[in-house]
Order: sequence, then structure tokens, then C-alpha cells
Amino acid sequence: MKPLLCSALLLLTFSSNAQAPTAVPIPKEPHHHLVLENDYVRVFRVRVPAHDATLLHQHDVPYLYVALGPADVINAVQGKPEVRLVMADGQLGYSPGHFAHIARNQSDMPFNNVTIELLKPQREPRNICAEVVPGAELEVCGKSLTVKRNGAAHLPQFATDETQVSLSRFDPDIEQIGLTTGAGTLLVLLSGSGIQTMVKGKPEETLVVGDVMWLLAGSNTTFANPSHKAWSYLALGFKGSEALHKY
Repeated sequence: MKPLLCSALLLLTFSSNAQAPTAVPIPKEPHHHLVLENDYVRVFRVRVPAHDATLLHQHDVPYLYVALGPADVINAVQGKPEVRLVMADGQLGYSPGHFAHIARNQSDMPFNNVTIELLKPQREPRNICAEVVPGAELEVCGKSLTVKRNGAAHLPQFATDETQVSLSRFDPDIEQIGLTTGAGTLLVLLSGSGIQTMVKGKPEETLVVGDVMWLLAGSNTTFANPSHKAWSYLALGFKGSEALHKY
């Protein structure tokens, strides 16, 4: 009986292992499209058609994600109960990573987002003026942190000791701004139409919603808004400067 029992247990173990799905790395998940990579970030544009789903894929590092349009997604983390995630257009989220999951789009519309992997180790994440980390308390979001003047508003959203994230919004009548960064900064255009960027020594570019741009520390970038529509961007600044922006 003992040899028979051992054989049965071995067969059951082999069968369980054979059925366990294997997660693919994010670059091999066909709904994730790499758009930028450097020493600090790896950025993916994600598009999942209506009622479609991603493959099971692995997140090995902390990451931020921002919805491009409203989202209604089932987050199926391997080994855990499924969770429904409903997000508004432009809503920002954070995850510490180190898990595999499937994202299933419950909506009749495509699910679009920008996923930003943070390649440097991140210490304790903190909500500032937005609930980016679910359930975590907001830091005091007072006038000393937010800047509102001349048709522009700049609101810090989230921070770790290594990364600061802010949201900037501009009224339609602001046709042009100049931006100088004190550290390497990732910019994600969240709203607007045909925003033109000019950096000395580089050809002019036109950004659409969801486009990303890496700004070198100390470089000056001019943004023009010929559409006369309200526009906004998310900026991620990395450790090495006291301020994200100088206008």
C-alpha cells in the first residue's frame, strides 16, 4: 500500500504543478507596449479592448499607473481573491509590485493606461494631495504645498524618499509655458490636444494624451497650446533636487 500511496501523491503533485499557470514578463505581455526606458523608469502604454484580458504577467518592481479614460477592471492577482478596480480618467495608483496578475476589462470601452515601473528601490510611499495608495492617510495638503496662480494649478500627489509626483493643470487661455526641472523628470500628458514641445537643440514634438517625455535635469522645455483647450500633465521627479519645477 505504501508504494501505491506514494505513487498517487507524486502523480497529484505533478498534476498540480503542470496546471499552475506561468506568468510572462511584462514586455512579453501583448497589451503592454514599451515606450520609454532608462535607469529610473520603464514606461508602458497599456490597451486592453472591451471585455478582453491580459495574459498572466509578473510585476517585479514597484510601479505607478494612471488611467487614460474611465476604467472598470477586475484585478486577478495570482493566489488572491479577485478585486474590482474602478478608476476615473486621470486617476493615479501605486503598487509595490512583486506579484503576478491578470487584468480583465469589464467595460464596453477599451481600457487604457500608462504603467510606470520605478527601477530604483522605493521606501515608504506617502499620499499627499490624492489617495494614490489605497487606505493610507493623506498628508496635510495645504496652501504651502499647492500652487495656484495665473490660470495654472500644481498639486503634489504622492511621494517616496526617492520619487515625487505632481499634477499640473492649465486653463485654456495659457498658450505657452517654460519648464526647467531640477532633476530628471518623466512627464505624462493627461489631457489636451496637440501640445507642442520645444527643447533647445532638438526638433519640435507634438504630444497627444498618453504620450510621455523624459526631461533632463536643468534643461528648459517650452510647451505651447495652440488648441486653446484646458490641458494637464503628471510629472515624476527623482531624488536629486529640492524642487520639481521652476517656472
